[in-house]
This record gives sequence, structure tokens and C-alpha cells, in this order.
Amino acid sequence: MSLVNILSVCGSGTVTSSMVAAKLKEKLGDRGYSVTTTEARPTEALNLAQSGRFDVLTHTSPLPDGDYGIPTINAFACITGIGEDQFIDEVVSALQSVGK
Repeated sequence: MSLVNILSVCGSGTVTSSMVAAKLKEKLGDRGYSVTTTEARPTEALNLAQSGRFDVLTHTSPLPDGDYGIPTINAFACITGIGEDQFIDEVVSALQSVGK
């Protein structure tokens, strides 16, 4: 089982980021990943992403411009349910691109 750390970002840093985090833990767990998540607001995202602690960043609200240094993936599909499988596939591809 591959261990991964995911930064989940939404406008308030609590509601939809927690929902996305739970979905990632469930869906990626089914694919052999052990997932740890941290939820944050967009204003915290850049510093957290650059900390070196995270493999990918998922977000449901716009992110400030900057070099996050890790793959960033729009997670809006988790809110609507439309395109959710493609979102999970994109996260898996991003994890593979960073060696996970």
C-alpha cells in the first residue's frame, strides 16, 4: 500500500475540502493507497504546498497564482458527482507522476 499526503483546499478550509478528502480516502483506498489529508483555505495553500509534505493538491475554489511545486487538480467534480471517476483517475495519474 502506497502512503500519500494530499492537501485539500476549499474557500473556507473546512466544508467541501473535508468532503473531497473523505472521497479521496475512500476511492484511493480502493486502489491500494493509504491516504492522509490536510484541509486548508486558498490563502494557506501555497505555503503548505511548498512545505514538501504533500504529494498533490486538490481544490474546489480558485488558488492564488504561484508555483505550488506539486500537481494541482480541480476537485469540483466531487461536489457535483459529474466526472468524479475522471477526477479520481487524474489524481492517480498525478500520484504516479510523483512516484507514488
